[in-house]
Amino acid sequence: MKTPDRLIYEHRDTVFTREAISFVIDLVKKFSPQIQNVLYARKQQQSLFDAGVLPNFLTQTKHIRDSEWKVAPIPADLLDRRVEITGPVERKMIINALNSGANVFMADFEDSNSPTWDNVIQGQINLMDAVRRTISFTNEAGKEYKLNAKTAVLMVRPRGWHLIEKHFEVDGKPAPASLFDFGFYFFHNAKELMAHGTAPYFYLPKIETHKEARLWNDVFKYAQKKLDIPVGTIRATVLIETITAAFEIDEILWELREHSSGANMGRYDYIFSFIKKFANNPNFILPDRSQITMDKAFLNAYCKLLIQTCNKRGIHAIGGMAAQIPIKNDPIANEKALEKVRIDKLREVKLGASGAWVAHPGLVSVVRDIFDQNMKGFNQINRQFDYVITQEQLLEVHQGTRTEDGLRYNIRICIIYLESWFRGVGCVPIYNLMEDLATANLSFAQIWQWLHNKVSVDGTILDLPRFQKIAAEELIQVEKEVGERFTTGKFQKAYNLFMEVSTSPFFVQFLTTVGYDLLE
Repeated sequence: MKTPDRLIYEHRDTVFTREAISFVIDLVKKFSPQIQNVLYARKQQQSLFDAGVLPNFLTQTKHIRDSEWKVAPIPADLLDRRVEITGPVERKMIINALNSGANVFMADFEDSNSPTWDNVIQGQINLMDAVRRTISFTNEAGKEYKLNAKTAVLMVRPRGWHLIEKHFEVDGKPAPASLFDFGFYFFHNAKELMAHGTAPYFYLPKIETHKEARLWNDVFKYAQKKLDIPVGTIRATVLIETITAAFEIDEILWELREHSSGANMGRYDYIFSFIKKFANNPNFILPDRSQITMDKAFLNAYCKLLIQTCNKRGIHAIGGMAAQIPIKNDPIANEKALEKVRIDKLREVKLGASGAWVAHPGLVSVVRDIFDQNMKGFNQINRQFDYVITQEQLLEVHQGTRTEDGLRYNIRICIIYLESWFRGVGCVPIYNLMEDLATANLSFAQIWQWLHNKVSVDGTILDLPRFQKIAAEELIQVEKEVGERFTTGKFQKAYNLFMEVSTSPFFVQFLTTVGYDLLE
């Protein structure tokens, strides 16, 4: 490992103890080669998609899909997951989310966390304090925040296989961010969690195949044995947020069967993945983001398949994110937003989901009411279905229009979000929706898809000159909306990155793979 920097030295008695560093270095040395194999396999798979090959159910694992088996029994504190709230590993957010009345809080090192070095370290410290119930926060006005007697069950989402932690090197190379986040959290908190009657629970992002799930399972087994913790103590919920993973839900649950706690509909990343995998295929052009709804086409098929598979295997299927934010100054608009949430969650509970996500504490009671009124017991795992979901259904493209208003909306979302991300804030309210990296990735991907394929937008081909003109106009619009903050913020930096990835001749796999090097 390279010489520790100042922050590692400053936190040598909390996060970066000698023993914890040794544990994480061991994980990195053992599993980094397998992670590189995963990333290489992704590139090979993308090459096939670019050549016109389409994903399908695997013939070599048909026996897993067709046989009768279930994952390990559900831990008592995970039986009821009707409402889950998510958010970054920021101190005040952790307290409010744990106190929100939700059943589960997913503390996020990934899409809703800007991975500045300070955010990453403070996130580990905040979670250590939360697990030990010593976490508190006092704002500038003197208001104090601390945990209630009853709190949500804690889950943690480490960063995906594709990301690195550049501030922590092993053998001269940046550590995989996934192992960094998982390793330090698990080392410091696993036994403490068990002492409090719970266990280390995780959400796993961006998994594309069952072999990637197998790698996480290997990490879990190795880590538990290293710390003399019974294998199977860890439980992990997989975000099915890539189109390839949708064809392997059974296989993913099988690989994690001794550590599984279910699967989740990661809707925004799933749409992003659908665009990304077929970005060069003109047969897969999607309409405006607002028209890509969960009740139609490939998204409807994906929801049904995920719920059917999880219930069959005896584990939770968790619905998608309700990203709306309560609108305090406009009761009529607020009620319209809440009604959208109710309709969406009613659809999920009727399909057989056992819970759903919210982005704001104000939505916890709204979603809970829907599940309470339409679900008997703690969950719906006993509901079985006989859907036959086909390849064609999972690849069915939404019908709709491509409009300049939709294009302009996507541009503003990218600029405003990236500016916030560069300031170290990874989860930001924009136009009464909570936007994070998943929604920003979706917005930029759709722009690239339209521009690269020269599609018709409001009846006129979207070429580079037209796009550049519209983007410049939207930067001016953003300046009008944010006012004086435009000159002190990082909007030009955000705009430059956005234009670079949007006009690149090759599809950039994630905004963060380019933006991370620019993050201070």
